[in-house]
Amino acid sequence: MNLSRKLLVGAALTGLLLGGCTSKVTEKEQYSGFLSNYNNLQEVATPSGGTAMRWVSPSWNPNAYDTVAFNRLELYPAPKPNEQVNKKTLDDIQNYMTSKAKATLGQKYRVVSSASAAPAGAKTLIMRAAITGVSASNAGMQWYEVVPIAAVVGATQAATGHRDQDTELFIEAEFIDAKNNQTVAKVVRKVFGKQLSNESQKVTAQDFKAAIDKLGTDFQAFIK
Repeated sequence: MNLSRKLLVGAALTGLLLGGCTSKVTEKEQYSGFLSNYNNLQEVATPSGGTAMRWVSPSWNPNAYDTVAFNRLELYPAPKPNEQVNKKTLDDIQNYMTSKAKATLGQKYRVVSSASAAPAGAKTLIMRAAITGVSASNAGMQWYEVVPIAAVVGATQAATGHRDQDTELFIEAEFIDAKNNQTVAKVVRKVFGKQLSNESQKVTAQDFKAAIDKLGTDFQAFIK
């Protein structure tokens, strides 16, 4: 094997080790514990073109309910803001997602703050939902970087914080039939926001608005 070939192979291996490929779904080790259990989740394609881990009971019928008990998306576990993802960003994302979820639910159901607030005789579905993570991580190496000099530059940028960063938002939710307290659907979802130029750039709610809007589209299709 000549020198240039060795360098190219070495660079390719470096690219794989440093970058890898970013998973489109939440990995098991990233499950937060918010859901009652994570059994039987299957990867599914969503109407907006995304991917989710989801389980739906064979008895699921969105038309069997006229009321949804939902107050707001929780932040779970207790958030630990930092310089890149601060408390205002978490609050803004929480408020925007809660508003979008209520608006979508309100097109089909009566929305109340809790199951006990539902009127007598209501056919109530309880929705539990949480933002379980907001992160920014170094983006994987691009194909054009798999050459010796660019691989070295890419590795340096990753170490010094000048590398592009992917922003990720993690959500978990489950729907419970209030009549028998049985879970009828659950979902674990990861969506991607705008890409940041480096680790010094702060994450904002605006970075995720387009992704959250797509979540709303998928949610609307699910309860249709």
